[in-house]
Amino acid sequence: MDYAHTIITYNAILATTGKMLTAAQNSEWDQLVSLEQECRKLTDSLKKNDTEPLLDKELQQKKVKIIHQILDNDAQTRAIIEPWMARLQDMLSINKRTRNLQQTYQPINNV
Repeated sequence: MDYAHTIITYNAILATTGKMLTAAQNSEWDQLVSLEQECRKLTDSLKKNDTEPLLDKELQQKKVKIIHQILDNDAQTRAIIEPWMARLQDMLSINKRTRNLQQTYQPINNV
């Protein structure tokens, strides 16, 4: 992977994480999942390249700036998602307990 492709890939990840943040802000959960998969493919493409090209100082600074923006998008997205996931987990837990109680105390008809 040459330096231009490396920067293009980081920019694509930045654009995708920006879309992920927008999807989270709009409660578009299916879109968020789809974008997360897209982001994973992009990051995997960076990981597959064992030897990232040496970047000059200007490109290295640009790369670092992009990474900070990616991390900021991720942090904002997580701030939206984590409370929602906790509520969802609570609802699932309550439903499981309710089902267990219903099964435990259902009438036995075959006695």
